[in-house]
Amino acid sequence: MFKYYKIKILIMVSRRGFLRSGGLALMGVGLMGGIPGFLAEAVAGEQLINPYGKRKVLVCIFQRGAMDGLMAVTPFTDEYLKAARPNLFMSAAKTGTGASLIDLDGHYGLHPSMQAFEPMFREKRLGIVHGIGSPNNTRSHFDAQDYMESGTPFNKGTASGWLNRAVGLLGHDAITPFTAVSLTSAMPRSFYGDNPTVSISNLQDFAIQMRGNPGAANMAAKSFEDLYDKTSTGLLHDTGKESFDAVKMLQKADVKNYKPANNVVYPTSALGNSLKQIAQLIKMEVGMEVAFTESNGWDTHYSQGTDNGIFARNVGDLSSSMMAFWNDLSAYQDDVTVMTMTEFGRTVHQNGTGGTDHGRASCNFILGNNVNGGLVHGKMQPLANENLEDGRDLAVTTDFRSVFSEVADRQLKVTNNRVLFPDWKGEKIGVMRA
Repeated sequence: MFKYYKIKILIMVSRRGFLRSGGLALMGVGLMGGIPGFLAEAVAGEQLINPYGKRKVLVCIFQRGAMDGLMAVTPFTDEYLKAARPNLFMSAAKTGTGASLIDLDGHYGLHPSMQAFEPMFREKRLGIVHGIGSPNNTRSHFDAQDYMESGTPFNKGTASGWLNRAVGLLGHDAITPFTAVSLTSAMPRSFYGDNPTVSISNLQDFAIQMRGNPGAANMAAKSFEDLYDKTSTGLLHDTGKESFDAVKMLQKADVKNYKPANNVVYPTSALGNSLKQIAQLIKMEVGMEVAFTESNGWDTHYSQGTDNGIFARNVGDLSSSMMAFWNDLSAYQDDVTVMTMTEFGRTVHQNGTGGTDHGRASCNFILGNNVNGGLVHGKMQPLANENLEDGRDLAVTTDFRSVFSEVADRQLKVTNNRVLFPDWKGEKIGVMRA
């Protein structure tokens, strides 16, 4: 007899997505012992299939709150920026009065807290794009994030996210529910859509939620048993084998006692923990091809700091977490590209509270062996008032879709940019190697 669990399950996935994904959709928040007994028994009764093998993986990190790209990668020879930021400007000169910028090319300097990135830049495996942003000039966090994740900066009605569309353009049906995984507590806007995606808050808890867009068909069950009874003669029995196989892989893996390769130590931050779990999934070869996670706290209106403070801690965590992830991948590095994004940048001038306000363009980082690295891509004019957008902001000179599409094309072999980014007809900028 099945044990009764007083937990509701919410499935939000289209029938097409459900059938293609293998049929498992669980949200196990707060489950005692992880997977319920009946499902564990069902999984245990299946024969574990062979691993899906190595796959090309695109990992996206959203820096929520709007990162100050001018402080992360500073045009330190720009006298206008120095005048606009008397308390925030940092130099590449070795003065002995504080940490200096890491001189990348005689013009741009990397924030000293991002020193973990320097070897990758020198080895030409880290590329930077400056002046990147959205053509929509909104300075609303919510709207700008929504536009960037949907990939349609002038259409609020787009139901799908650009990464979900990328999944649909992979050239094959998802053979595992872990084709696209977000290590977040909620499904990101980038993953909304008809193609199967999964949000996992923590591998140890098996807290898994699969869903499509909010308008998709949904079904609530009073218990796991109710859900199983309703589907046991249909979807689960017909299409669920791959799902059970994948869950069995997770169940058999000792994720709690995972030991990273090369004696890597991840930061104990939320981002470090998420990237550590993404590394585990890549190494387990569960068929993942798209991964997503996020870093919060980039809205630096107050006390931004220079070589110490909020911003320094954030960029230190970002770079250290990414490099721990990269070094942990070891033999998988050729198959993985990591790309960051943020909704917009900060004002050129500092404000009266030691911070910066909502701006326009920022910068992003792309890490991988197929990246055209060792360069700061994009265009930036001197930061004189006449060159600033609206007289206050770093102008957007590179549409984010130019970079996102190029990275997706090169890494995932996704070439239908009309579907990936509707209404965009721009040019790529050469951030990836041919």
